[in-house]
Amino acid sequence: MSERLSLQSLPAGMKPGVDPRELTVGIVHLGLGAFHRAHQAVFTERAAAITGETRWGISGVSQRSASVRDQLAPQDSLYSVLTRGLDSPAIQVIASIREVLTAPEDPDAVVARIADPGVSVVTLTVTEKGYRAVTSGGLDLSDPEIQQDLAGRPPRTVVGQLAAGLVRRAETGAGPLTILSCDNLVANGPFLRRLMDDYAVAGQHKMTEQLELARFPASMVDRIVPATTEADRDEAARLLGVRDEALVVAEPFLQWVIEDDFAGARPAWEQAGAVLTDDVAPWEQAKLRMLNATHSMLAYLGGLRGYETIAEAVRDPELAELAGELLAYDVVPTLTPPEGLDLTAYGTSVLERFANPALKHRTAQVAMDGSVKLPVRLLGTVRDRLAAGAGPRFASLAVAGWMVYVATGKDANGRELPLDDPQATRLREAVAKAGPGAAGLVDALLSVDTVFDEQLAADQTFRALLIEGVTSLQRR
Repeated sequence: MSERLSLQSLPAGMKPGVDPRELTVGIVHLGLGAFHRAHQAVFTERAAAITGETRWGISGVSQRSASVRDQLAPQDSLYSVLTRGLDSPAIQVIASIREVLTAPEDPDAVVARIADPGVSVVTLTVTEKGYRAVTSGGLDLSDPEIQQDLAGRPPRTVVGQLAAGLVRRAETGAGPLTILSCDNLVANGPFLRRLMDDYAVAGQHKMTEQLELARFPASMVDRIVPATTEADRDEAARLLGVRDEALVVAEPFLQWVIEDDFAGARPAWEQAGAVLTDDVAPWEQAKLRMLNATHSMLAYLGGLRGYETIAEAVRDPELAELAGELLAYDVVPTLTPPEGLDLTAYGTSVLERFANPALKHRTAQVAMDGSVKLPVRLLGTVRDRLAAGAGPRFASLAVAGWMVYVATGKDANGRELPLDDPQATRLREAVAKAGPGAAGLVDALLSVDTVFDEQLAADQTFRALLIEGVTSLQRR
């Protein structure tokens, strides 16, 4: 067993780009998963290394378990990013995360850090389900956790944490805050602002003035970050010379597009390669509808065929062809490309990135949380094509793949397909009540109004395409 990664044990040639002992906390990040550590934290470290600014250390908040805290604490909060491309792997030690808070253990500490006058930016990667929104886009005020936060307990939800932090900032004169969502949601900044407004109204909240001063810029993030394995940790130990229990793995590609709308100071992320723009929407739509939608399609269709990774699925000639047809015939006609982005070339690059054999991104991992991913990844494309009088055959096949994945629970080899979804109970109940045949399954799942709105569920063209897709998949 190698010695554990720490400031003292790290070989001289592997030192991070900034000295962590010089950094003070200026950013709070909610949702301290692998993606943040391989994306925003990397941009933040690069910006600090270029500019020499030391005020942008990150206080990372784990919303559920203490596992990330327990991994990082013995390592002086250092970790490494193992980049896997077609060439030899590369590794870099990152020091931008300066502390880890665990919300269930100490919710007051999270609020106190958001209210810290030294903090001017809060970023979020809490996944779609972490926002606790209803299908229409507002806050789910019936959610028991939201209700408890509104009742005054130390907050456990991200909306409750932000609200309590804003209230305390108002009390102490800490100044305005920029709250930057980095999740795969359409217009994620305005979306989060609406949730905060709903929370303020429901709680007759004292944060109204601070909410008016806050900014909620939209952003688009892109990097494939598969789950880390023990084999990855062993390889990292060989490259580093020390053991890193907090290792994350990523592809070489790295992109961040941010709306330039901040309430105060921020890191010089543009110097680290981020794009600052007045309009994120075209970039965001292209990524959600091209990369994320194709990812989901390959996860469901590939998972059903028994493929364990996305790379295996996209090397199946039939699935690769279907993914290409989804992009060409259903998605691209719905998009207005931002200046400088060739949609056809981008689509080709997406499939090439998915085929990277060094990234073992599991189909089961991508298939998680389908009930909240489908509306933002695929159903917008379906609606736009239907409105244009076209039949979205390939987007509908991807949705049909999700339906069969949910209903079958097994792949072509008889292995279990886990249903890891915040609405798993409701989905299982719908499947249990389904009528006979493909039409019965389609109608049962279309009735889940937290996934499909009334107009889309009633569209006969969409229903017919789903029945056709489910029938073909069940035959296989």
